[in-house]
Amino acid sequence: MSYVVAPPAITTLAVAGQDGLFPVRRVYCVGRNYAAHAREMGFDPDREPPFFFAKPADAVVPVASGQTLELPYPSETSNYHYEIELVAAIGKGGRNISAEHALEHVWGYAVGLDMTRRDLQIKMREMGRPWEIGKAFDQSAPIGPLHRAEDIGHPQHAAIWLQVEGVDQQRSDIDQLIWSVPETIAWLSRYFELQPGDLIMTGTPEGVGAVRAGELLTGGIDGLGQLSVRVV
Repeated sequence: MSYVVAPPAITTLAVAGQDGLFPVRRVYCVGRNYAAHAREMGFDPDREPPFFFAKPADAVVPVASGQTLELPYPSETSNYHYEIELVAAIGKGGRNISAEHALEHVWGYAVGLDMTRRDLQIKMREMGRPWEIGKAFDQSAPIGPLHRAEDIGHPQHAAIWLQVEGVDQQRSDIDQLIWSVPETIAWLSRYFELQPGDLIMTGTPEGVGAVRAGELLTGGIDGLGQLSVRVV
């Protein structure tokens, strides 16, 4: 088959302990999925149905284990925020997946950052417009290597944390998710047919804030390692 323009490269993530790569199809994100974070953003954390937004696959930036990624400060913002998140990678597709069987569809897990142009996100929210320019911009999803579920299991209790220049800013546990990974998959698969290669960014705990050019972000989840990003 010939193409009238060159097809885009496939976005991939490294897999811990393997040479093979995980191809990224779509990136789904869960909004306000920790109660304390919902409160710090000015919202009631009652357990209403989850809501979702998306990032393009090529917003993903792989962060190699043991290395520091240089991440350019994005354009058109003066309020660039970090959000540390547990990322679940789908290995088996499906629609209307039950929560009881949802983990059968998870291939692995990783540490990720949902980088956000907060000023633009808030402006769009106040105007009743989509969030894309605040959430779905280039290089807005740095993600570390994936760890296979068959190797590590399905984490339910694990510390999640982020530091800026060595100082704690976010620290919680993934057991504080309002909607667990299987529950999130069950809800999401009601609206989209999930496919192998999909990523789900499951939400961030409290402590989000702005980062400046030159600052070092280090974050991690117990059992999944950590990632390091310097904003330049």
